[in-house]
Amino acid sequence: MHGELLGKAVHRRQKWHSGYHTKKEAERARVDLLAKLDRGEYVEPTRQTMGGFMTSWLESVATTVRPATVASYRRIVSSAVVPRIGSVPLQKLRAPDLNRLYAELLASGGRRRHGLSAKSVRNVHIVVHRALADAVRWGDLSRNPADNADAPQVQRKEMRTWSAGETRTFLDSVTDDPVRAAWVLVATTGARRGEVLGLRWGDLDLDNGRAAVVQQLTTVNNQLVFVPPKTAKGRRSLALDRYTVDVLREHRKRQLEQRMALGSGWPGHDLVFTRPDGEPVHPDSFTRWFVQRARAAGLPVIRVHDLRHGWATLALEAGVHPKVVSEQLGHSTVAITLDLYSHVSPTMAADAVERVSGAVFGDR
Repeated sequence: MHGELLGKAVHRRQKWHSGYHTKKEAERARVDLLAKLDRGEYVEPTRQTMGGFMTSWLESVATTVRPATVASYRRIVSSAVVPRIGSVPLQKLRAPDLNRLYAELLASGGRRRHGLSAKSVRNVHIVVHRALADAVRWGDLSRNPADNADAPQVQRKEMRTWSAGETRTFLDSVTDDPVRAAWVLVATTGARRGEVLGLRWGDLDLDNGRAAVVQQLTTVNNQLVFVPPKTAKGRRSLALDRYTVDVLREHRKRQLEQRMALGSGWPGHDLVFTRPDGEPVHPDSFTRWFVQRARAAGLPVIRVHDLRHGWATLALEAGVHPKVVSEQLGHSTVAITLDLYSHVSPTMAADAVERVSGAVFGDR
């Protein structure tokens, strides 16, 4: 009866809203429903589950994001979201439900029931939040419950980079390595691993010392694929120093010899860095080789990506303007660069005050 009362009251939406135990409950719900209608916040009740919505959401966003991103979304949805909250009705999902999900993942969400890292769980939150934001935009929800959920905080790890001397020691130790030029390129430009491995000879202008970043090599479902940069800023022209240009010229000579030896069997993708058969270098192999060479050189083991961090750190410490560093790295804003390399700020500040003091007081 009380459900029928509410349904008739909201004559603009002839829907049956039942489940109220008393007339007073139904009346309160009626007032609330009318208010939502007036504010344009009313959402038709449905029986759609979280799992059903996430599945359809993946299909909707598959054409709007990069293949690697879609693959990442699918892994998160299938392994973390659907098994735990897939049966929860979408419109009954609340922030506490998400908080319990995050707690479970931290405790036993990984393989062999080991907990996921805070960063991995936060990535789950990011995907869920985006999906539910789309649910609001599409009219399936009136508000996003993930707005009030408490995703775990991720502590930024201390950045580990090599000094200029350590970088030189590493590069000197791999003089005869087939991909030495690739490591030189990362160390002297701050390019990403995938950008270097996706570089083609047609992207290089060695006479003018430039390298165009227009694609990168990555993996999607364990398959090698070439994809464009993630952002407009990522598509950029890198400046090359004279030493790096010379190294690349020597690398090209060696590769031409390989191509002549292989003949018509050489692939036609024009890549700068390849395996001996001309096929692309797998990013994981590139990383593994780097770690092996670093250990052989007696150096602290860092990631290939840390060569990029090392370049940025050395550039900022040398007084290169942050905007120049940001553009070379392909960051979307200078603020990202300054935040990421905030550890350089004390050195820069100390140098700045000494320069200003010298300009004011001279030798005194």
